Amino acid sequence: MENSVIISIQGLKKHFITPGGRFTALNGIDIEFGKAEFTGVVGPSGSGKTTLLNIIGSLDSPSEGKAIVLGQSIGELNVKQAALLRRSRLGFIFQSYNLLPVYTVFENVEFPLLLLKLNDGQRKKMVMDSLEWLGLTDKVKSKPAQLSGGECQRVAIARSMVKKPEIVLADEPTANLDAANSHHILKTMVQLNKEFKTTFIFATHDDKVIGYLRRKISLIDGKVAKDEITNN
Repeated sequence: MENSVIISIQGLKKHFITPGGRFTALNGIDIEFGKAEFTGVVGPSGSGKTTLLNIIGSLDSPSEGKAIVLGQSIGELNVKQAALLRRSRLGFIFQSYNLLPVYTVFENVEFPLLLLKLNDGQRKKMVMDSLEWLGLTDKVKSKPAQLSGGECQRVAIARSMVKKPEIVLADEPTANLDAANSHHILKTMVQLNKEFKTTFIFATHDDKVIGYLRRKISLIDGKVAKDEITNN
């Protein structure tokens, strides 16, 4: 791989116990991701996309095999270590925005920084820098209910980027947006990827997102069906 490997997935399996018995969401995944990639994990619902992102993001752990993220084996982390990895080095973007309705835009973006050892001045600069990247400086005092869907997703991206994480995991980030807002959001993420060398990994089946990917990993029934470099 051209870029240095920052995520190594080896023989990864994930099982869930359901009323109908054991369900295997991931069934022997071997993948590597490099620094500054703009990659999508694509496939139909139930193919294992979100499960894979959750394990990379230390929100879940493997049943078998290994997921080594930024030098740390996810399955061997305790709760505190996993939280520290998420807090300090990972960013997350979800389709539902997950903004706190009683907080302003500034406070929503500042939230991930409150757990870090930063003073008020450092936090304010980082928040304002992030809002400037996303063109949101005029919305600092607004609350989510006063924003459009596209603006809410831009706030969510600002929040995910505020600490300049090494990896951003985006699960269906355009699912609730119209075409115009989707393209605006995706162009913004491409720019952030280029500017900060952040690795972006998407879970998606949205053709609009797929059109921007530089690498596409197709999952079917928990297995890698295809791994291809695109021309984007």
